Amino acid sequence: MSKTMEGLYSLLYLTLVFTILFTLHTQIAHKLLVGHHPLHLKKSPHLPLRFNSDGTFKILQVADMHYGTGMLTRCRDVLASEFDYCSDLNTTRFLKRIIQSEKPDFIAFTGDNIFGPSTHDAAESLLRAFGPAMDSGLPWAAVLGNHDQESTMTREELMSFISLMDYSVSQTNQPVDDLSSAAEGDVTKNIDGFGNYNLRVYGAPGSHLANRSVLNLFFLDSGDREVVQGIRTYGWIKESQLRWLRSVSKGYQGQRQDNNHLEEASVCAIPPAMVFFHIPIPEIQQLYNQQIVGKFQQRVSCSSMNSGVLKTIISMGVVKAVFVGHDHTNDFCGNLEGIWFCYGGGFGYHGYGKAGWPRRARIILAELEKGEKSWMGVERISTWKRLDDEKLSKLDEQVLWQSHPSFKMT
Repeated sequence: MSKTMEGLYSLLYLTLVFTILFTLHTQIAHKLLVGHHPLHLKKSPHLPLRFNSDGTFKILQVADMHYGTGMLTRCRDVLASEFDYCSDLNTTRFLKRIIQSEKPDFIAFTGDNIFGPSTHDAAESLLRAFGPAMDSGLPWAAVLGNHDQESTMTREELMSFISLMDYSVSQTNQPVDDLSSAAEGDVTKNIDGFGNYNLRVYGAPGSHLANRSVLNLFFLDSGDREVVQGIRTYGWIKESQLRWLRSVSKGYQGQRQDNNHLEEASVCAIPPAMVFFHIPIPEIQQLYNQQIVGKFQQRVSCSSMNSGVLKTIISMGVVKAVFVGHDHTNDFCGNLEGIWFCYGGGFGYHGYGKAGWPRRARIILAELEKGEKSWMGVERISTWKRLDDEKLSKLDEQVLWQSHPSFKMT
């Protein structure tokens, strides 16, 4: 064979190879990627979570977005004059507005983030629902409600996906090697649900507590639906989860005695805590005839099972407030045996509501005590609501907890 023919065959061979590679790249390769999306590396927030140099840490609670698919998902329970132009995009706009206005340090989503029956692609709906949070670059975390899993992903898959989203600090469950879960052995292996974890908020930069947690944020999976003795009811927080909570609390009590060497540490205290989950506990029904701050407009849609959540939280001795969702037209705070329980109020426009009653969100502000030389531990926790009206009206500001004047945190 002549050299000319060999060269021609080589050229044809290389042309064929390049043609195949080009076809793979343009027509096939993108279909081999999960969700037909290009590879994306998660963007992480600045960690650890910590108080600002002015001694504050602000949380935005978003309850019940009920996100569907976006523009084509219509609103529920709005005025007739608003309906034709109302969709999931109103929820998106509200979230963007309140982030820009309140400038929170952290966002807590307390379940029913998406409305499963209204979407055929749970992952895409999650990306759209949490889009403004990711765009803000703020750290955020979420738990599941009773509707999130009613589409194309299981609860475990949902929490795993959420934990991998940009700036999310959510966890499917607390890592086994976390120091706070070491008491009483490893209690995280057999814990019920998905989305049980603790986030620590550290002291202000430059303070002697800058490298220590001064506030704990607990997130719990309250489940979706279950059948008890043939009767369908809502889910509840299980004993394994409460056992984990007690274990974390005992772990902090064990660490307390190790703090005595710190400056101004003549009296040590365990960091206060707040808890976030979706479905309210049965005892909240008792608040109907008690003094509350806000509106009690619908029955408490809780489980028929009482697993002892309130008793456990009281026994921990550090939980100051609990924040729930689920009942969209309840937005009140009420006190049960020294602990405040607060509804977020319905946030999303695709979730049921009340025509003429604006969608709303809850703001939670934790403030540090000012010591002689630097910031100390948490001195005060307060809250208020913001309405999705023209002025983002502020409503029902109140102090939930305040430490004693002699309170010292180390």
